[in-house]
Amino acid sequence: MVEEKLCFTTDDGTKLELYVLEETRIGGTDYILVADTAEDDGNCYILKDVSEEEAEEAVYEMVEDDNELDYLTDIFSQLLDDVDIELE
Repeated sequence: MVEEKLCFTTDDGTKLELYVLEETRIGGTDYILVADTAEDDGNCYILKDVSEEEAEEAVYEMVEDDNELDYLTDIFSQLLDDVDIELE
């Protein structure tokens, strides 16, 4: 697991610290699986990098499309075979 801690700023200016559990690149798009805690039973989210190629900082959005979310959940579950991923 990556377990790197990143700081995110939401559209309304709220600061969030999330732990990166895993990352992958599919079809030229980067995705990260993040959690609000490094401990067990935290909330997990899958984020998609939507930033421009030449951008200095990455811009991430939560994956909300159900089909894309199901597909990515399967991918991350395979990458993290000892972790059970249940997204809300």
